[in-house]
Amino acid sequence: MRKLFYSILALVFMAGLTGCTQETQNKIGRSLQNWTGTDGVLEIYAGEKLVRRFIKIDKLSTAYGTDDGKPRPYRFGYGFLDRNFNMQKDPAERKVYFEFSDYATSYIFFENPS
Repeated sequence: MRKLFYSILALVFMAGLTGCTQETQNKIGRSLQNWTGTDGVLEIYAGEKLVRRFIKIDKLSTAYGTDDGKPRPYRFGYGFLDRNFNMQKDPAERKVYFEFSDYATSYIFFENPS
């Protein structure tokens, strides 16, 4: 009985989300993400070599044009530059703003599994 209730509740929630605009869905997703917390990692590659790693990223955002409101071909965010690639925030590593191209940058973004 309990399983049926949760299944119905999930269906009602999903039906409600499909009625929302994409922007509303994004806001809901961001609020859930901010509430639960994240520990994202962004790795930038030059060929097969890891050249930059940013850790403790809460989200990546897509840039939008000021006048036309269209998405731009780059993403941005804030995170700690992991200079020694040890997946830990060391005292000398500061939080920085970063941007990278969606088209020309080889990257992987993932949640820190530790």
